[in-house]
Amino acid sequence: KGKDLINSADQKKIYNTWLNQWRVTANEYQDRTGAVLADGTINGGSASSENGRMDNIQLNNTASVQNVLDAVGLDIPVSNIAKTTNTGKGGSYTMKGKYVTRTADMRLLYGYGNSDNSNAVYVSNMPTDIAIAFDKMADGTLDPLHGDFGNYSDRATTTWPNAKTTPTVNVYLKVY
Repeated sequence: KGKDLINSADQKKIYNTWLNQWRVTANEYQDRTGAVLADGTINGGSASSENGRMDNIQLNNTASVQNVLDAVGLDIPVSNIAKTTNTGKGGSYTMKGKYVTRTADMRLLYGYGNSDNSNAVYVSNMPTDIAIAFDKMADGTLDPLHGDFGNYSDRATTTWPNAKTTPTVNVYLKVY
């Protein structure tokens, strides 16, 4: 029971200081600038012009998003992977699940399946048991298809895969 409490506390820390903090930071950026983070080169994106959609920026190997956050006085969300420069800072997090330990990588993108597209924080290679815990934290229920948090890879099922047989999943967290 003590180990489960420690794991639960670790998962809450990762959710609050990394994953959800990226969503909060993206919203704060929009509040300060009136623009969408990672939308057009002026906002750390890759497209030449803005269109209201995040440009699918992989945060673990760029400094563009991190530099625009610094420029407007916003902190880059914390990762457990140390970086001395902005390149990749905050873009990856090593997570220890029950069955696997993986480094999850983050993107800022538009669209994640079905017709319910929006700007989202997308994380690849997340341990499934941690994703299930995050779904409950974000939405209050376990449903990988609906709500703010879900399973990016499988947009057809309303249940999470078995964490023992499918040790990692790709997930999204909507950004408003």
